[in-house]
Amino acid sequence: MSPRHVLLAVLVAAIWGFNFVVLKVGLDEFPPILFSALRFLAAAVPAIFFVGRPRVAWRWIISVGLVLGVAKFSFLFIGLKAGMPAGLGSLVLQSQVIFTTLFAAVVLRERPKSVQIAGIALAVAGIGVIAWDYGLSSPLLGFVLLIAAAACWGVSNVLMRYARPADTLRFMVWVSAVAVLPLFALSALTEDMSALGRLDWAGVGAVGYVAWISTLLGFALWGFLLRQYESSVVAPYSLLVPVFGMLSAWAFLGEELRGLQVAAGGLVLAGLAIPQLLGRRAARTEALPEPLVPAGR
Repeated sequence: MSPRHVLLAVLVAAIWGFNFVVLKVGLDEFPPILFSALRFLAAAVPAIFFVGRPRVAWRWIISVGLVLGVAKFSFLFIGLKAGMPAGLGSLVLQSQVIFTTLFAAVVLRERPKSVQIAGIALAVAGIGVIAWDYGLSSPLLGFVLLIAAAACWGVSNVLMRYARPADTLRFMVWVSAVAVLPLFALSALTEDMSALGRLDWAGVGAVGYVAWISTLLGFALWGFLLRQYESSVVAPYSLLVPVFGMLSAWAFLGEELRGLQVAAGGLVLAGLAIPQLLGRRAARTEALPEPLVPAGR
């Protein structure tokens, strides 16, 4: 990746890492599925009236909307509400790197280079050390739900690779719109929606950040990178999310950050550096493969 694109990938990781602090604030104000519905409503309206019609086949918009918008974020928000700490949640979610690389290899026939595999292995080892250091005290349900969210994120990464939207901001606005009604329906069936009548600045601010910064800006930049490089090249940068997430949770939520966790975070950074320092030419994609199903039809 070029230095400019590396900086973009790090910026997205910082946005998504701090997002876990904001999610904890929002989940104190709203039930999880309702919070997710509000974030996608804010992401879609009024932007949908200005971005124009989508330039991608509806099957990709609907597929990503359901997998990413409805499934992934429902699992994520419910898992955090169930008691998963923000820092640990940002860590567990990054198992999506494994799912993305696996799904891309099977479906898109992308074969990660050996140096990329080595880097991912080292970074995953760092994540494993952090998870071990946290111990087994976190709720099992929260852990399982975040693993499910990570798998959904991996599927959505591959779907976006198929879709290859020319305008990722426009694409994410329409994806957000697809998710709104199913999420509100699920919330109405399973949750108490009375929080809508008790809105305050904390709730509004949380919805605004996760809608406009994390969803629109974050996924627009991420989708741009996925159009330029293979999924196995881009996905490892999401391993920086728990580094930013744990630091943010320590700084703003008072979650404990110990020396072993810092050292394990260094392993994550080293895993990201290996493909860049030793396999730069191998990792760079000269030409994108054609999708198996033509987009735009």
